[in-house]
Amino acid sequence: MATYVLIPGAGSDAWFWHRVTPLLRARGHDVVAVALPCEDDAAGLAEYADAVVAAVGDRTDLVLVAHSLGGFTAPLVCERLPVDLLVLLTAMIPAPGEPPGDWWAGTGHAQAVREPNERHGRPADAPLDPAFAFLNGVPPEIAAQVEEHSLNQSGTPFLKPWPLPAWPDVPTRFLICRDDRFFPAGFQRRVVRERLGIVPDEMDGGHLAPLSHPEELVERLEGFRAAL
Repeated sequence: MATYVLIPGAGSDAWFWHRVTPLLRARGHDVVAVALPCEDDAAGLAEYADAVVAAVGDRTDLVLVAHSLGGFTAPLVCERLPVDLLVLLTAMIPAPGEPPGDWWAGTGHAQAVREPNERHGRPADAPLDPAFAFLNGVPPEIAAQVEEHSLNQSGTPFLKPWPLPAWPDVPTRFLICRDDRFFPAGFQRRVVRERLGIVPDEMDGGHLAPLSHPEELVERLEGFRAAL
């Protein structure tokens, strides 16, 4: 059995994995849903990695799953712990020396989100609407709890350059969610190809697939692990 280490995205706590965690445990796995110090203005990516390492402790057989902004933290953890598999879920992929705050322009994100806006009858350059961008497909009773579990994300982690000279030597899979309106699928396919040089896998769901499609997500994770 494995230890699944679940890293949330920006402004998120461990609750965002609460529909995934019991499904993995039911299959006999240990699960660590990490709480990051995202409200602490003194904490940057190094402190986020420290939090993951501390939460893992001496556990082994690690499968690291990183959502969204967690894509900047997870590779730092891979440099410090014996990770068997890294899975990036609708995640940001850093380039060496790139601060997370520069990722948006570096990947052309602003242009990418014009397409889902237009497809759904919104102005192409409409401002971010969290309900539109993040909650599509999430059951209403779960979506109603999201604000309660959302944290104030500090800007500190976005400021300093990502410190690794290259991607860590760890088996890596990328999972796109086809209905993601925040990181649209076509945009992600291009970024994954350019930055990781791999072909991503794809599943249904929007940006918060752990809340909208937990069963399918667990099946994909288990399939990746079995293929090692």
